[in-house]
Amino acid sequence: MLKQVIEIYELLDDASITGTKVAEFLESRGLEKIKINKINGKEGSTDFVKIIIPGREGKEKNGNAPTVGIIGRLGGIGARPDRIGLVSDGDGAITVLACALKLVDMNKKGDVLSGDVIIATHICPNAPIQPHDPVPFMGSPVDMAEMNKYEVDPVMDAIISIDTTKGNRIINHRGFAITPTVKEGYILRISEDLLNIMEWTTGKSPKVLPITTQDITPYGNGLFHINSIMQPCTASNAPVVGVAITTETAVPGCGTGVSHEIDIEEAGRFCIEVTKAFTEGKCKFYDDIEFKAIVNLYGPMNILQNIRGK
Repeated sequence: MLKQVIEIYELLDDASITGTKVAEFLESRGLEKIKINKINGKEGSTDFVKIIIPGREGKEKNGNAPTVGIIGRLGGIGARPDRIGLVSDGDGAITVLACALKLVDMNKKGDVLSGDVIIATHICPNAPIQPHDPVPFMGSPVDMAEMNKYEVDPVMDAIISIDTTKGNRIINHRGFAITPTVKEGYILRISEDLLNIMEWTTGKSPKVLPITTQDITPYGNGLFHINSIMQPCTASNAPVVGVAITTETAVPGCGTGVSHEIDIEEAGRFCIEVTKAFTEGKCKFYDDIEFKAIVNLYGPMNILQNIRGK
């Protein structure tokens, strides 16, 4: 996928990039179902991009194959005028758009997935910088509830949420890591199927990003969150797994010149392989029997999906 990653990186590394320009580029390569929504916020605007790639037996064709959502989480791809160039925070957008480009290239060559894939992210080349410990993050012109509204789709049967996760001292590994599965307020065991795919695609031992209860609660409640990687789980009852693009040292989300195309490619290729397997029924994000047992024992935890709890 390195070719697609480089193409998307060059496309987004532009002070005047917009969601419309992204859509035009993707349409020129063969993608047809792209929707752009420009949303204004307190600190500017951003363009939400949603792409649907129909599968052979997906819901778009009245089939029964499951749908995967691949969401690129970020505050912005640029911090202009404070920073020149693409920022670290943009890695999630690069990854998911490279996945879209790879999937359409595969389709042209006859390799069509069983189920539909919905890819969503947003494009903002001039987002605000946000103070954060140990290094600054990127803010966003719109709030998290607005992001979830345009990026999380109820049709998604499973969600992969990709986010740059470099501004911490929790995981010290350059590449990417996955989180445990989160569903309806429960942090579940890590999927063995996903660990297998991670081992196969990287050729290395799998890396896991630890998450806390705070991380799976909505933004805006005053609690500390490692970043926005798990926020889709607050707006969906589908299982959510985070794919965190990571580094050995703490790197600011507003840093430029710090993206690693090889790491983005690894994360994207992992997502493609997970999507192939999941839509064919060969990969589970969680154990449904065990989930029903834990809910039966301890009750629902949907309260954690609400910003104020009760």
